Amino acid sequence: MKPVSGPGTADSPAAPGAAPGPLARLGRALRPGPEPGANGAALYRRWWLPWLWTAPAVVCAAVFGVFPFLNTMLLSFTNAKPLGGAAGFVGFSNYTRMFADSDFWLATRNSLLYALIVVPLMVLLPLLLAVLVEKKLPGIGFFRSAFYTPVLASSVVVGLSWQWLLADQGLINTWLEKAHVIKEAIPFLSDSWLILLSAMGLTLWKGLGWYMVFYLAALGNVPQELHEAASMDGAGAVRRFWHITVPGVKQAMMLVGTLTGIGSLRVFTEVYMLGGPTGGPGGADRTLPFYIRDVGLDPITGNAGYGSAVSVALFVMTLGLTLLAQRLTKEDES
Repeated sequence: MKPVSGPGTADSPAAPGAAPGPLARLGRALRPGPEPGANGAALYRRWWLPWLWTAPAVVCAAVFGVFPFLNTMLLSFTNAKPLGGAAGFVGFSNYTRMFADSDFWLATRNSLLYALIVVPLMVLLPLLLAVLVEKKLPGIGFFRSAFYTPVLASSVVVGLSWQWLLADQGLINTWLEKAHVIKEAIPFLSDSWLILLSAMGLTLWKGLGWYMVFYLAALGNVPQELHEAASMDGAGAVRRFWHITVPGVKQAMMLVGTLTGIGSLRVFTEVYMLGGPTGGPGGADRTLPFYIRDVGLDPITGNAGYGSAVSVALFVMTLGLTLLAQRLTKEDES
């Protein structure tokens, strides 16, 4: 008597049209020989060939992504030095020190403040810019290219340019003094708050063109018939923007907000270029990446273990922001 194969057994055939389960797909990928029912070139394709093509990407991800992450997690529980040497296990002492460190909380405040100010502006301003350059007018391509030019420039070059603009004897202070608007130079590069605000302005200026391209692609999917119908009903430009354009590009706005938030928590170059190697007077403008460099990578006084613990804290903040954005996106889709 022939045994009956149930739906849960390994040798039971799949129902016609039913997708194979994960174990069946894995077994099919690992099994030598061609796929069942294969013909033509598939008869001569080796089973390991797809794995060969994906191997470089998997190796790069493991070497440059997974291993550094796991190594950072491990180092956060040690007192390792930046230049190597013996490292001892210290448990959660690095995290205890971090929560009691006023400099860590100052850097956290700067990073969160950076994100709270930059993210809303970076979500809205590129959208307004994209709406302006979306119109088909003579020479509009020149303006699109001009707005995108800062994206192509190096962050260091842009930072040096802004140093020249914001210095006490720079272009902005010189013009304001000659116009008799101010009597003495504005300390853009010496006041801690002005340094942080100037760095935010640099981030916004450099990112406007990049995210403008995102919105231009999203605006192409907004039906023009909606604008025409709203215009015929008497809706003005502002009303059409809030009730048609914004809902039509909401997914792009969530993407821009997520990317900008992650970038704001990781900002380093802008603060370094405008605030100097110390991160402003007395380190008052240091962000979390700046603080990680100071406490974890200094060859003399640095503690790679403590710097790794701060890196883990930054990762948790970034992960929390990403999960929040993902949840908001799902709620919006539902």
